[in-house]
Amino acid sequence: MITRRGFMQVIGGGFASAVALGGYAFAVEPLARLRIAHYSLTPPGWTPGLKLRVVAIADLHACEPWMSARRIASICTRANELGGDVTVLLGDYASGMNLVTRYVHSSEWSKALSALEAPLGVHAVMGNHDWWEDRTAQKNGGGETFGHRALVEVGISVYSNRAIRLEKDGLGFWIAGLEDQLALLPGKKWKRSAMGGLDDLDGTLAQVTDEAPIILLAHEPDIFPKVPARVSLTLSGHTHGGQVRFIGHSPVVPSRFGDRYAYGHIVEEERNLIVSGGLGCSIAPIRFGVPPEIVVVDLG
Repeated sequence: MITRRGFMQVIGGGFASAVALGGYAFAVEPLARLRIAHYSLTPPGWTPGLKLRVVAIADLHACEPWMSARRIASICTRANELGGDVTVLLGDYASGMNLVTRYVHSSEWSKALSALEAPLGVHAVMGNHDWWEDRTAQKNGGGETFGHRALVEVGISVYSNRAIRLEKDGLGFWIAGLEDQLALLPGKKWKRSAMGGLDDLDGTLAQVTDEAPIILLAHEPDIFPKVPARVSLTLSGHTHGGQVRFIGHSPVVPSRFGDRYAYGHIVEEERNLIVSGGLGCSIAPIRFGVPPEIVVVDLG
């Protein structure tokens, strides 16, 4: 029979554990950890002899104290050390929450990102928060956001339903970047009854003019069921791996497919998708079981 003292010890131990876990999820994992997630694959139809390393950064959500310009600069230094042939940015540079001490201006986070280097360049797409935080872009219902302009001003290529052909060792491949699938918010002030996307998958892929493999950059992974087998690899962010992940499962994922595209390497009908767990936080500054990460993909 448990005594009152024993009962209080159990309760106290449980409370202490909860506090420790909460502290880890609130302060340690989102602020102090940085993981390198490494994938190696040869997709169907990949050009024989084409060895390509892609370094991917997603979901910075620049704000203090969680993702300061100084921290972004340190992440860029680490990314450069990974020896990528090409570096890609998968969107959501703007903060996605109110629990901040200071919002980091686009001129600051873009300056930090300008330190990124890769022999075949740095290539970016926008995310939903980059659109949602720009009232002018919401009013216009398209065009470009302050994020587009900030990245272009520091020399980073931004893709809005555009594809470009690159070469490594004389062998070609395509980078294709979609505009955001959740770009336009609903609401009376915007004169929209539903969420609207600005992505054009068919129009983007129509720009590909040869049989070289395609790497598709799409902030949200929900586009994946529509991506044809012609695309060798789709790279996405947005989900943050659910931000909280237990035993390979995320209970809450911002996707209409639930946990299906929450995180990692997904293969469906020989089509390949890699979803980054991202770096920053949205809604709440909490991560548990899915620490901030830079993704490295070795193809070939």
